[in-house]
Amino acid sequence: MATKPQPEERLNKQIKVPHTYVIIFFVILFAALLTYMVPVGQYETHEVKYMQGTKEKTKTVLMPETFKIVTDESGAPVKNGVNLFGTEDFGGVLGKGDPGQGVLNYMFEGLTKGDKWGSAVGIVAFILVIGGAFGIILRTGAVDAGIYNVINKTKGAEYVLFPVLFFLFSAGGAIFGMGEEAIPFAMIIVPLVIAMGYDAIVGILLTYGATQIGFATSWMNPFSVAVAQGVSGIPVFSGAPFRMVMWFVFTVFALGYTMLYAMKIKKDPTKSPAYLSDKYYREEFKADETKKAVFQTGHMLVLLTILLGVIWVVYGVVKQGFYIPEIASQFFVMGLVAGVIGVIFKLNNMKVDDIADSFQKGAADLVGAALVVGMAQGIIIVLGGTSADSPTVLNTILHGMGEVVKGMPPAVSAWFMYVFQSCFNFLVVSGSGQAALTMPLMAPLADIIGVTRQVAVVAFQLGDGLTNIIVPTSGCLMGVLGVARLSWTDWAKFQLKMQGFLFLLGSIFVILGVLIGF
Repeated sequence: MATKPQPEERLNKQIKVPHTYVIIFFVILFAALLTYMVPVGQYETHEVKYMQGTKEKTKTVLMPETFKIVTDESGAPVKNGVNLFGTEDFGGVLGKGDPGQGVLNYMFEGLTKGDKWGSAVGIVAFILVIGGAFGIILRTGAVDAGIYNVINKTKGAEYVLFPVLFFLFSAGGAIFGMGEEAIPFAMIIVPLVIAMGYDAIVGILLTYGATQIGFATSWMNPFSVAVAQGVSGIPVFSGAPFRMVMWFVFTVFALGYTMLYAMKIKKDPTKSPAYLSDKYYREEFKADETKKAVFQTGHMLVLLTILLGVIWVVYGVVKQGFYIPEIASQFFVMGLVAGVIGVIFKLNNMKVDDIADSFQKGAADLVGAALVVGMAQGIIIVLGGTSADSPTVLNTILHGMGEVVKGMPPAVSAWFMYVFQSCFNFLVVSGSGQAALTMPLMAPLADIIGVTRQVAVVAFQLGDGLTNIIVPTSGCLMGVLGVARLSWTDWAKFQLKMQGFLFLLGSIFVILGVLIGF
């Protein structure tokens, strides 16, 4: 009599999807191919000043009317086909063109791109420091003990807990542009929901997913709405009532989607794309079952340290304008204090050397996510960069999109803007970076096609924010997936349907904005 296959065996027989690194490598090859097919173009730029509250902000943006295809001495369009390596590699023997611009050095050049304030160097360092800090916190056992304590006291109450968490994280994304800060929260909430009988996907949706819903529909996000409106020449944070309604509707619908999925997984965990990867946490909880009732004073002090640290981070971001360097340092201090408490109270028999060992292990767990950040930057490097006043393929693509939407009905044109911003986010994940590149083109284009600039900003913020939940070039997303021990391909299996749902809802709001003259 044949035995029924186990859930793991059934799942292992599913179609194998390529690794995230493989997918990005083929995107790199496609980008390289484009450099041989698409001529490079460039814009002239100028400084735009705008007020954000009482502060004057400045942004360098392109001038749409100045676009030109770069030509050679004979007047032929220049196609800057990328070589295997850049001029600085191997003494220039194997490469020509821009320094660092090459197909096979995309990894190193991508990882070393930028500075501590952003991608790639800053984001990579941030991810590793956060991973190390929480490696120390997890080593104390305080999170596990707290999880068991929460489960014992909230059995069946997750239908109240989950909506509260979702709305809080969504509000964080809407009010102060919460994104990277979701990574440490995922380190706590993902194991918690798995222990409750759900899966890592539910934990990711409650944290990072919710922040990006808020980020995309915000009325006061300083990293997207403020920059986009300032660059577009409309009052910063104007049009708040429409966006508040949009935020509430998106949050309610996305929460409903999350709850329905959670109920399905609760009934049959094997239906989860994360079932195999969640095995790590399930076995960890099973091994620690004897510790369920052990909640010591030291554990409480570690959790209090996390709470005070989070309050410090929120205060710093909202009131002091803290960004990547400051937030990373705040979490490092949080991990260090937790480690000292662990040693003093001998939590999990913790010794001083364990602080260093657990920091190293925590950082190592997120190395894969950090590498993706460099790979994503590699795509941009192959395409020539994001500078509007430099000859790049990206500038030509941007100009081409503007030409496509001219002559279409206003609602259709606005919708195409939304589609373009969603696709463009794969290349430029930064909200402020994408706003500086696209809005100087989209704002005057909105005037030409007969829609308001507010609608153009809505198309931008929805396209930018909602796709942050799925694009593998997002360092924040990959950091959260690294925490959850979930591959991007497994996450994408779930996200494709949700993205369709969010895209439909986003389309409705963009078209509604046109119809009501928002």
